[in-house]
Order: sequence, then C-alpha cells, then structure tokens
Amino acid sequence: MEEFNVTAEIRNQTGKNAARRLRAAGKIPAILYGRQEDSVALSLNPKELSAILHSGTGHNTIFSLEIQERGTTSVMIKDWQFDPIKDNLLHADLVRIVMDKALQVKVPITAVGEAKGVKVQGGIFEFVLREVEVECLPSDIPEHITIDVSNLEIGANFRVSDLPLDPKIKILSEADLVVAHVIAPKEEKVPEPAVEAVVAEPEVIKKGKVAEEGEEGEAKPEEKKEKEKK
Repeated sequence: MEEFNVTAEIRNQTGKNAARRLRAAGKIPAILYGRQEDSVALSLNPKELSAILHSGTGHNTIFSLEIQERGTTSVMIKDWQFDPIKDNLLHADLVRIVMDKALQVKVPITAVGEAKGVKVQGGIFEFVLREVEVECLPSDIPEHITIDVSNLEIGANFRVSDLPLDPKIKILSEADLVVAHVIAPKEEKVPEPAVEAVVAEPEVIKKGKVAEEGEEGEAKPEEKKEKEKK
C-alpha cells in the first residue's frame, strides 16, 4: 500500500466566511475526530487529500496526519465534499484510526473476464453492486475485491455470499444481494402493419334511371297527351 503523509494546521476561525478566505489562500477546512478524543478544526492542502482519494485504495487509505504542535496520528478520510462544477475539494472529515481495533468500511468490487452468457449466448452482463461493506482491522482492508465472471451464463448470478474474501474480513452486506448477473436480451416486437379499413362507396342513382326502372305498362307523360288528342 502506498504511503501518504499530510500536514495540517489548527484552524481557529470557523464559519462560511472563514472557509471562503481559507480556500482563497489555497487551503480547505477539515475536521478531525474519533478515538474518544475531542474534535479538532484543521486547515490543509487539498491537493494532498485529492491524491489520496484518487489513489488505488481511495478513501480507505490510512495515512499519517502531522498536525503542527500536536504530533502525528494515523487517520482515514471519512467524508469529503467536491465542488460540483469546478471539481475542487471543498471540505473533508478525518477520523483517527486505532490499528488494533476493527472498523467498518466499504470496499469496491472489480469484475474480470468476459461472461460466457455474453460471449457465447448473446446475453447482457449487468454489474449491480459495485462495493460491499466489511469489518476488519485497518491493516487488513483490501484495496478491492476481484470476481471472475467468465463462467456466468444467462440466468446465472454472482452474490455477496460468493465473494472471495480472507477469513480475517467479515462481510456486513446482506449475503443474498446480487453483485452481477447475465440476463437474456429483450426481444424487439415488430409492429404489425396497419390495416386500412375499406369503406364501401354508396351506390349513386343517376337521374333518369328512376323512370326507366318504373312499373311496366305505365305510359310516359308525353304518350298520355297524344292519346287524349286522338
């Protein structure tokens, strides 16, 4: 594990205005607590903490914090806040670590291999749970937990209970939680062609046709007049 050393100063002023002035000077506010000791307001270099957060062990990194006039202690980053726009570190909470006392941390999960259900069967691989909560001594915290998904077929899954862990590490997350699985691809429904309704046109009766289709033997008006003259 990579070793990190961070230096800090006691911060006498607190509040939003003091924090703004501190950031303008290139520092950030931080709080140190834990181990049944009083909390201490600190100021430190954000670049040093950012390097730790972006390291392989991330926020689970145990590092040495040297406080001016207070000595050195082992700590971890418990919580932190980034600027959502500039992505600058704004604040951090640090917790004192006792090396012989177990603590609870979240460890990232890494998947390796190409699932058989994807490569051969054409399924879809889904990584559902990307970290798991464990309890162990500070020196036993793993950088990450690696799972091999090569044998996963469609319908098969990898659960928390299947995670390969050292006996020194106790899993706190529920054993039945699905870490990863392969599902069958959804069948695309082909839309049926729209059937146009055929509307029958009404029969049009032409003028003059009524007279032709009248009763047989009925004389036309002109014929009646000629007979009367005779």
